[in-house]
Amino acid sequence: MNQWMTVSLHLRIDMKNYGKAKQILESAELIYTADQIQQSIDELAQKINTSLINTPQPVIVLPIMNGGLILSGQLITRLNFPVELDYLHATRYRDKTTGSDLQWKVKPQLELKNRTLLVIDDIFDEGHTLQAVVEFCKSENADHVYSAVLVEKNHPRPKSLIKSDFIGMRVEDRYVFGFGMDYKGYHRNLNAIYAVSNDEK
Repeated sequence: MNQWMTVSLHLRIDMKNYGKAKQILESAELIYTADQIQQSIDELAQKINTSLINTPQPVIVLPIMNGGLILSGQLITRLNFPVELDYLHATRYRDKTTGSDLQWKVKPQLELKNRTLLVIDDIFDEGHTLQAVVEFCKSENADHVYSAVLVEKNHPRPKSLIKSDFIGMRVEDRYVFGFGMDYKGYHRNLNAIYAVSNDEK
């Protein structure tokens, strides 16, 4: 397969997902409005400020790309203590609706040794991504590793051995998207959170 055939195939697949994403949004159920999310972020920031305000040196904020980007951008403006901003990219999803093996794409550039970290992600589902990230940070001799997520999903499936320290909201066991969370790579930019209709696969 030559280069142009590969590009053409990729575009066809991408347009198929794009069309499906538009269809999904039309039938989706609104779970949390933009105002509810902003109130939740206010409360989340208040909890974090109370816990980390007396940290002796700047806290390193580490969004997990791509899902944690939007929450991080809005959350750090509400924090009342000095922070340094870095990021990392580790994912289990690979644009699928179910998990797959963890892939490291980008690791933090700042030195984590003896530092206090705040790892931020969009959703805590089974927690395997967050657990792997926290374990990595501890292996780099970070002093304290805290985590914050916008949403935790309620379900009976086994979860990782760790829990998020700061949780904004909870959702039932449905596929949700918006405000950082995606459907096949789309809809992260929505300012509300939606659930895929039960009629959709």
